[in-house]
Amino acid sequence: MQQNRGRRASSHRAQPASAARGAKPASPAQGTQAGGSGVLVYLLVLAGVAAGLLLALHGSRDAGRGAGLIGCVLLAAALARLALPPRYAALLASRGKTLDVLAFAILGGGVLGLALWLP
Repeated sequence: MQQNRGRRASSHRAQPASAARGAKPASPAQGTQAGGSGVLVYLLVLAGVAAGLLLALHGSRDAGRGAGLIGCVLLAAALARLALPPRYAALLASRGKTLDVLAFAILGGGVLGLALWLP
């Protein structure tokens, strides 16, 4: 108890800058809600990757086709993230636009290169 004698108890909690200025607090999902159209892009990418995985798991001779489909879908996701505004990019947007596009493009290009290497 003697250690805390000179200190005051602080009830300060960190708040976002917008809340400190008196603005209405943002919801956790703000920016990711664009109705059905914002989530539709994400679901299309997810469905394309799932279809590519199922095709690749179908047999070893189809592994290249499945990987090719996944690579093309990831490159399409990079184009979608580049072209769509943040409101409609929804769940494709995780960081900044440049980083998202680069991540999708590098991953898609790598998987597409793997697909070309597979028989």
